[in-house]
Amino acid sequence: MLIRQIVFCSAAIVIAARPDTRKMARAQTQALIQSQHAAVLSTGPNTYDRYVRQFGNECDAPAVPKARYVPASDGQCKVYRCEEASPLVPN
Repeated sequence: MLIRQIVFCSAAIVIAARPDTRKMARAQTQALIQSQHAAVLSTGPNTYDRYVRQFGNECDAPAVPKARYVPASDGQCKVYRCEEASPLVPN
């Protein structure tokens, strides 16, 4: 009986740190999100989230892009995060 061994070689994985909005200007943060369509960004020492373009299809239904503000080196930066849509008719 022939026994075959399979050896898996794993490539070195380079882990890049998440971009930190506190170290970026508002324009840089918004440009990064626009160019990548969506990005996971650090917003504090222990906080991060995924931010998306305002007009795009990065959110899974029924979520929609909703405006949020994150800290930036030059003030508060308006970004968008996927959240459930608000009901049109109150209960």
